[in-house]
Amino acid sequence: MKRLLFLILPLLLCALPALAETVELGDRYYRIDLPARPAGAPLVLVLHGGGGDPDQIALVSGISRAATRQGYAVIFPAGTGNRLLTWNAGYCCGPAARRGVDDLGFLASVIADAQGRFDLGPRVYITGMSNGAMMAATFAARNPGAVRALAAVSGTMDTSRTRVAGQVPALILHGTADPMVPYEGGRGDTSLTRTRFASVASVVQAFLAPWGGGLTQTTRKIDRKDDKTSVTITDHAKGARVVLRLITIEGGGHNWPGGRKPRKDMAMTHEIDANTEILKFFALHP
Repeated sequence: MKRLLFLILPLLLCALPALAETVELGDRYYRIDLPARPAGAPLVLVLHGGGGDPDQIALVSGISRAATRQGYAVIFPAGTGNRLLTWNAGYCCGPAARRGVDDLGFLASVIADAQGRFDLGPRVYITGMSNGAMMAATFAARNPGAVRALAAVSGTMDTSRTRVAGQVPALILHGTADPMVPYEGGRGDTSLTRTRFASVASVVQAFLAPWGGGLTQTTRKIDRKDDKTSVTITDHAKGARVVLRLITIEGGGHNWPGGRKPRKDMAMTHEIDANTEILKFFALHP
């Protein structure tokens, strides 16, 4: 038994981030999971959904293990609220939006603090789920020079009031059966707010607009699992560079593909893993 533990323990340690720490920043905080060699490491901001928190999205997504192995520092900032934390992504969500919280400023502060405190590098990537995806996309749209790439999962930016100010590569993952943030836009059957959400198509067009003409489009389909879902991947490229990738999950619900399934009645695809797709896309934009 002792010999077995001796063999297993190093494997378990290798699967964990080298260091996890919580940092207080004013009246808010962020969690950071560091790779084995943090000096100069690129960083990934991961924003929780409405009602979530840093530990919750870390657990649900499971992104830290894969990202830290690849040398990223993974940062989970906290939204605002008494118990249910939200982000002010314009038209959503909760107290953060109603009070006009400066989350754009907070995220910029988190990036600067983490880079200085942990000696991280200049490369910044951002992703999020649901309300966190809306916030991530809004931050990228308003600050295109501050991030190398965006990945938005199950959440659409307010395209009626937010213009993408410059070229920023974007990955969009969304299920067509999402009852909370509908793929076609509007208010979902189980939406937790009265927001009429923007459509996925409008977000795609918003992030494509700064790239101008001359884009090529290719599409491929994945349907290998018997899970009542299929995946269509549409790439928009400028020359050899994919500047926008849309992953449409036919029959997919409101969740992080490959992560923990939040509700039994919410279909999750087994065709792809969100973490794999996100890190693969980020790697295209070093």
